[in-house]
Amino acid sequence: MKNSEYVEEALSLIDTHLSSVQSREILSGPEVSDLLLDIRLLLMQFESIEEPATATS
Repeated sequence: MKNSEYVEEALSLIDTHLSSVQSREILSGPEVSDLLLDIRLLLMQFESIEEPATATS
């Protein structure tokens, strides 16, 4: 997956959850934790595919 695809997937995940909870006044802790964990996992995948910086001599 390309870096931009991870970002798009994370944004899509956020948009989906925001639209489903937007009209609610109260969110449970587990719901918020699940969303944050999903986003964190996507970002970890994004981070793991970045190429490490190479030192030049």
